[in-house]
Amino acid sequence: MIALGSDHGGYRLKQEIIQYLEKQKLEYKDYGCDSEESCDYPVYAKKVAEAIVSGECDRGILICGTGIGISIAANKVKGIRAALCHDTFSAQATREHNDANILALGARVVGSGLALKIVDTFLHTEFSDDERHKNRIRQIE
Repeated sequence: MIALGSDHGGYRLKQEIIQYLEKQKLEYKDYGCDSEESCDYPVYAKKVAEAIVSGECDRGILICGTGIGISIAANKVKGIRAALCHDTFSAQATREHNDANILALGARVVGSGLALKIVDTFLHTEFSDDERHKNRIRQIE
């Protein structure tokens, strides 16, 4: 299951990602926000991060205006490896090399077409399971 969260700046893009997930028949849970009314991104970053750490969800997608703040907030939760990606190469690399469990996107940085390609890449790329990558993740933890 995929955990979703955004602040007001990422709300519209989150709605487009929900449509994509539904078309792909991928299960998700939306942890908010529920409108474009101003709100605080750390609240939603924490909800999504905790859903992943608890095992309720496997991966997460977080969206704010730039993706920066929401990724910083998510990375404060032990066990989270949130990666801000603005291209498909980074999304693939962070899954293969870092086993990132949250994708962060900046709704004011990437258009929806590219964002959906990034989401697709992130969700369909597996961790390489290479010992050198495992070692680096252990060092991060």
